[in-house]
Amino acid sequence: MNRKDKVELSQLDDEMSVKRISLAEIAAQRLRDLVLVGTLPPGQALSERELSDKLQISRTPLREAIRELAAEKLIEILPNRRPRVADPSTESINDLFDVQAALEALAGKLLIQRATNEKVDRLAALHKQLIKLSTSKDSMKFFRLDMEYHTTLVQFSDNSVLAETHRQYNAALFRARYLSSEHMRWRDTTMAEHEEIMEAILARDAARLSASLTTHLMTGKANHARLRLETEAIKGKGKKKKSDT
Repeated sequence: MNRKDKVELSQLDDEMSVKRISLAEIAAQRLRDLVLVGTLPPGQALSERELSDKLQISRTPLREAIRELAAEKLIEILPNRRPRVADPSTESINDLFDVQAALEALAGKLLIQRATNEKVDRLAALHKQLIKLSTSKDSMKFFRLDMEYHTTLVQFSDNSVLAETHRQYNAALFRARYLSSEHMRWRDTTMAEHEEIMEAILARDAARLSASLTTHLMTGKANHARLRLETEAIKGKGKKKKSDT
């Protein structure tokens, strides 16, 4: 094989690798959405064949997607190597919210120390988009923009370790935060808290921003706990009806 052939093969391998990664990312996002909205409910076993057919994606990128979601703790791999949707306990979710609140509070403090007009303008622009979407029933679109706002805020702390740690914990909290976000009954509270966060940023008030972010995460924690209780109550009523028949 001559040098030209080797170079062309190398380029082809690179192109195939990029395509494979791209397909894996597409599969991961589709799979993530199915978990978030509950199409794949907590505890459900996952069949590669069924998922491959459903997502119209081959097994190789699908396996990469499953590994990615396992790293995010949205999927867990059982001892028999079979994947299933993670079903974390309320206590585990509460612990994650506590850590995430501390991370965002620190990010807020660092953001104010390192704030530039460009950073503040970007966050203000995202906040305005959130306001426009706040009355929308497209809960997924609102949720993604909400997460973009929080992620951007943390990235603007200019601390790469903090940003990566936040990304990992946020991934594990995705479903819990989505469930809280999708309910319109809490949307007004969410937006009031976002308004307070934005005002603290505009005022360049680090203590106020850290406190506002902590309050916001604790509200999410309380909302999720309330949803868990409501879900368990509904399941309990269903079991009682079956036993009475």
